Order: sequence, then structure tokens, then C-alpha cells
Amino acid sequence: MLRSVKAQDYMCEKLVTFTPETDLFDAINQLIEYGITGAPVIDRHGKLVGLLSEADCLRAILTLTYHEEEMGGVVGDYMVEEVHTVNYDADIIMVAEEFINNGRRRLPVVNGDKVIGQISRRDILRAVETFAQDG
Repeated sequence: MLRSVKAQDYMCEKLVTFTPETDLFDAINQLIEYGITGAPVIDRHGKLVGLLSEADCLRAILTLTYHEEEMGGVVGDYMVEEVHTVNYDADIIMVAEEFINNGRRRLPVVNGDKVIGQISRRDILRAVETFAQDG
């Protein structure tokens, strides 16, 4: 059985983030460059205002192509504004259940309304591996 640990113990703290004003194609290039599937969107105060995923980018491109519009725009036009988050002191078992029950791949980790990290399914697996090695 896993001992109790918190999301902050395994979250990634060095995040790629976007602002609503970030150019869509700059965001796509960063997703590709860093090999990530999505990133939090924050305002100038660090408050979480959305999430941009690969699927959001594909949806934007397909919509623009279908309507024969010029490609482009900003992240704020295509991000998802309703974002599920996890508090920094959430138990990692609860986070794992969120991934399983709601099909999430990643969750922004917040302290109040500020994004302080992100935790992924891979981070949970890393925690399990650490516990297995510790015996």
C-alpha cells in the first residue's frame, strides 16, 4: 500500500505555460519542442485561466480549414476555460483516482488560484516505482 504523499511531492514545477494572448502557432511549436500534450494558460498574475491541449490545437486548425479561414489566432480563442485542478497538498491516491475516473492525462497543481506545477499520470507511476524500490 502506498504511504500518503502529496501532489507537490511529484509534480513538475518547471512548466511550459501560455497566456491567452500567445499566438496559437507559437504554442503549437512549444508543445512539439517540449514533447508535451498540453499546458496551463495563465494570466499576468499567474492565475489559471485555461488549458490548451493538442486536441484543442487540432480542433482549431480543422475548424479554420473547414471554414477556409486564415490560419492563426491566439490561445485564448481555443483553450478550454473549465479546468480541473488539484490542490498542492492533495493525496496522490486521490490524484490517481481522478486520472482513472475522469480520463485525465494531466492536472494543474494549484495553491489558491495560482498554478505552481502540473502532475501527470506518469508522475503517479514514478511515485509507485519509488515506493516499490523502497520496499
